[in-house]
Amino acid sequence: MNLSVIILAAGQGTRMHSTIPKVLHPLGGQSLLDHVITTAERLEAAATYVVVGHGGEQVRDALSARRVEWVEQAQQLGTGHAVAQAMPMIPADHLVVVLYGDVPLISIATLQRLVAAAEREALGLLTAHLADPAGYGRIIRDAQGDVVAIVEHKDATLEQRDINEINTGMLAVKAGYLQRWAATLDNNNSQGEFYLTDVIAMAVRDGVAIKTVYPVANTEILGVNTKGQLAQLERVYQLQQAERLLAHGVTLRDPARLDVRGQLTVGQDVTLDINVVCEGKVVIDNNVAVGPNCYLRDVTIGTGTVIQANSVIEEAEIAAGCRVGPFARIRPGTRLAAEVHIGNFVEIKKAAVAQGSKINHLSYVGDATVGARVNIGAGTITCNYDGANKHQTVIEDDVFVGSDTQLVAPVTVGAGATIGAGSTITKDAPAGELTLSRVAQQTRKAWKRPVKKPKHDK
Repeated sequence: MNLSVIILAAGQGTRMHSTIPKVLHPLGGQSLLDHVITTAERLEAAATYVVVGHGGEQVRDALSARRVEWVEQAQQLGTGHAVAQAMPMIPADHLVVVLYGDVPLISIATLQRLVAAAEREALGLLTAHLADPAGYGRIIRDAQGDVVAIVEHKDATLEQRDINEINTGMLAVKAGYLQRWAATLDNNNSQGEFYLTDVIAMAVRDGVAIKTVYPVANTEILGVNTKGQLAQLERVYQLQQAERLLAHGVTLRDPARLDVRGQLTVGQDVTLDINVVCEGKVVIDNNVAVGPNCYLRDVTIGTGTVIQANSVIEEAEIAAGCRVGPFARIRPGTRLAAEVHIGNFVEIKKAAVAQGSKINHLSYVGDATVGARVNIGAGTITCNYDGANKHQTVIEDDVFVGSDTQLVAPVTVGAGATIGAGSTITKDAPAGELTLSRVAQQTRKAWKRPVKKPKHDK
């Protein structure tokens, strides 16, 4: 059966107290709506329709790369009205699945069962049992246990409010039915809105069987209306990521102190210490250890590499057997070859460092090419910026750079050269030679260090 998905994403989200449309707030590094679209794609629907209203242009711009059909709900008159805006574009013989842009954790397994329930002309309805059902529409069943209606919380009697089976809002039904029902909805209720839930009573009237499905876990149906709910859902999502990694064999020092904000791929025997944050696309190979309080964004880390505590690595490639940190910053455009050592308080930017080189202490190397087996002493910097343009520094193989050296780009240090400590190198240094620039050392005899004058009481 052909399938179409409608995602309702038109709500204003006033309780978020934000100028950002509610469905664009991030969860695990992706917007709420992005999560729902990704799950919908896994249903392999013929088309996905996203109904937008408040901040619709902002939503479309943020997700312009997604393959969806955008539908505008100019006036927000309720969920039934929102669905009705999309129905003219959907063929009558399609099965329609209705989802919500602020309910991001719904699983593909649950949706597949919902679709199966709607086969053979039935209406599949996703419900759940909650200990505290306040605020949700209640599922009304007859004496035989069949669903006959949904009553919104604000319209429910005290007796109906005691029911703990609630409507999640998600359903699946043939488009022909939904088109007819949506066209006849009224807003005769306490909110003055066109409720999608009213189609349940219409289905009963028309003899359409209603088959209920429960989610795999109730966390799947949690929506976001406040920043507090968003924070709670973030923890749920991160625990899910931690459980996935643990099942894959990753050692997590504390599963509650990990944040995955994108796509994390890991090999075998990987260890992640506390407070590791992974953003974007992060690929970690076998036998890698990442220390506490590290930030990784769009990086690849090769086999056996150790990232020590408090290191920041962004848009970089790190090969096998490297050691980085503690307190290292690897900036975008950096490529470290195998067995490179980057030490404490070292910053590397847009540089390629070849195999076996070491930059261990308090140095800055930017816009540079560093050869193999190079040793760069503490306090060395490449002076790559002249105030208007960036320039390249080239350090060839087997160079030794003494501490507190400034390499003023553009400059090349030839293979096997040695740079004396404390030098400022402004011209190319020849291969195999010692190059240094120093003022002659002086000793001034009988020099007295200034003494601070004592303060006198007034």
